Amino acid sequence: MYLTQLITNFLLFLSGIYGILFNRRNIIIVLMCIELILLSANLNFLVLSSYLDDSIGQVFSLLILTVAAGESAVGLSILILYYRIRGNISINEVAALKG
Repeated sequence: MYLTQLITNFLLFLSGIYGILFNRRNIIIVLMCIELILLSANLNFLVLSSYLDDSIGQVFSLLILTVAAGESAVGLSILILYYRIRGNISINEVAALKG
């Protein structure tokens, strides 16, 4: 049972990596893929915490959830401001922000 859950988490992680590496046109999808990677790490902590009968993995999963929520809030607010200034959110034009 634990092995199938770990394999599922690994497939979630690989789909997140695939989305980041091969979809570099839409920054919202890249942020969603980062969230998917954090979710798979979170689920791995929960599965291993249940397997080892330890609560430390559950504490780490709560920490990951708070980091993911902060990352999405800050990332989406930056995207909204960038869209208001430039009019689009293409990753190819984000290099223009470097000063």
